[in-house]
Amino acid sequence: MTKTDVSNLSQLGRNVDLPSNPEEAVLEKVPSGHQDADFVVRFTAPEFTSLCPMTGQPDFAHIVIDYVPDGWLVESKSLKLYLHSFRNHGAFHEDCTLDIAKRLVKLLSPKWLRIGAYWYPRGGIPIDVFWQTGAPPEGVWLPDQGVAPYRGRG
Repeated sequence: MTKTDVSNLSQLGRNVDLPSNPEEAVLEKVPSGHQDADFVVRFTAPEFTSLCPMTGQPDFAHIVIDYVPDGWLVESKSLKLYLHSFRNHGAFHEDCTLDIAKRLVKLLSPKWLRIGAYWYPRGGIPIDVFWQTGAPPEGVWLPDQGVAPYRGRG
């Protein structure tokens, strides 16, 4: 069994103040102990919150992030704090979604990453945002993100 080197982490196992915005949030990574295998890591944030930049009203999403590591894993506490930093941050749905994905790609340089952001409707329509870096590596098991499309009262 491989032991993960956590010596460079500044947040795990410590009391950390919540970052007030995504720019201040510190995302950290740890080496993958299984660089010889392609596997999918999934993070699900079922209660993501940001603010509408025009009205200041809260927007809510269910976000699913899948990635195939290439040497690095995102440290989960730092990811939770980063996602929480959007809580008082004003940005459109598309901007929040792509900012999260691109920041993870910059940190990890994964073999592949996709994000599905399923935004709850406010004002009558949901605005769901999907992005990926390209085709997933051949042979990885990639389950459906499991979020039903919005059906309204239908």
